[in-house]
Amino acid sequence: MPISEIKDMVVAGGGVLIVLMTFVQITPIKVNPWSWVAKMFGRLLKAFGRAINSDVLTELEDVKRHQRETQEKLDKHIRVDDERDADNHRQRILRFNSELIDGKNFTHEYFTDVLVEIDDYERYCETHPEYRNNRAVLAIANIKRVYKSHEANSDFLK
Repeated sequence: MPISEIKDMVVAGGGVLIVLMTFVQITPIKVNPWSWVAKMFGRLLKAFGRAINSDVLTELEDVKRHQRETQEKLDKHIRVDDERDADNHRQRILRFNSELIDGKNFTHEYFTDVLVEIDDYERYCETHPEYRNNRAVLAIANIKRVYKSHEANSDFLK
């Protein structure tokens, strides 16, 4: 290609960018103008997309906020429900202990059921240190002591 044609192409305007990019690509400095153009184009598309989808993005943020609020309510309900279950376990333990103190005798199966209640209650207390559990500690100790005594003497109610 003669120099006059290259000159005409450069002067024409459109060729300036092509020639410049070609020289930049050949130079030892690793500069890729195409990646810069792609990044700028990507930013432009992103801004354009945000402008077009602004209503959708706002609505999405509202949905996320409502989801967080719902999750917080659900977590609170679960915590309250778990505490209520623990309270019910403790109530059955205390009632059983009260009947033991009154001299009532029970079957081995009934003791086993109460020991399961104790296991559930103690497991909850271990995993929830903020839960107040000192109200059943002595009752649990007494139930276990009476159970061991009945085990040793084989004198459960039949």
